[in-house]
Amino acid sequence: MKIDDYKLLLKLQEIGTIRGTAKTVLISQPAVTQRLKYMEEYFGHDVFIRTPKKLIPTPEGEIILDHAQKVIEREQALKNKLILSHNEVQGTLSIACSSLISQRFLPALLGKFTAKYPKVAIDLVTGISEDIKRNHKDYHVCIIRGKKLKESTCIRLFDDPLYIFDTEEFPKNKLKERPLIAFKSDDSMHELVDNWLYVHQNEIKPVKTITVDQIETCKQLMKQGLGMAVLPESVSDSMKEEYPNIPLRLNGKAVSRHTWVCFQDGVRALPQVNHFIDELVSFLTF
Repeated sequence: MKIDDYKLLLKLQEIGTIRGTAKTVLISQPAVTQRLKYMEEYFGHDVFIRTPKKLIPTPEGEIILDHAQKVIEREQALKNKLILSHNEVQGTLSIACSSLISQRFLPALLGKFTAKYPKVAIDLVTGISEDIKRNHKDYHVCIIRGKKLKESTCIRLFDDPLYIFDTEEFPKNKLKERPLIAFKSDDSMHELVDNWLYVHQNEIKPVKTITVDQIETCKQLMKQGLGMAVLPESVSDSMKEEYPNIPLRLNGKAVSRHTWVCFQDGVRALPQVNHFIDELVSFLTF
């Protein structure tokens, strides 16, 4: 059995379907089915019961899955010890990062970091903060937006105020009715916007919502006059001088998104992780 086989078993347990697991690990569904069949033959027991909706671990499967988790933990502990045995900063640095941060800030930071520590191998995953939070134990460092991770050490990097932009003015003492252009984000972002719109429903009323996958697409559609868009200050560049906008405020306070770096206890004992967190905090704390 290989480490990747144990990882696949745990991913099957986490996601609950062969199809969903295949999509997540980026291999074909038949390949996942074949590897699971091999592992069950290797152990001489079925690991899962296949139901129409979900994979359910068998009693023997629960024992195998517990063993798989321990094997992976021991393997990682061994790698960490080997890294610590060298004085030179090297090894793998696994990072999961919010898409917005990865687009806006991470390239420059990683360029600076890898120039300083060329023997560190970067393992990077980007995506929505909610997805990162679900799998946060798979990474050394998580850079997320919204609420911080529980049961982790978290450092707040910066607050990102929200603004609503449009090509048309925001009139005073008159209801503004326009389409709202939204980009794919985690629920915490949508909750902030929805709550603000509810409080200000007598001033601003979205007549429909246009949803796009990328924040840059959202910005460009707004600039073409297709509707309003709520954007974080960090990605608005010079838009505040070029387009009508108002800051989102509730109870006299700015509506902001927090950006955090989170990590598990003890991980800073790894030199490559410790140095990266120091560089990150220095780079993004403002």
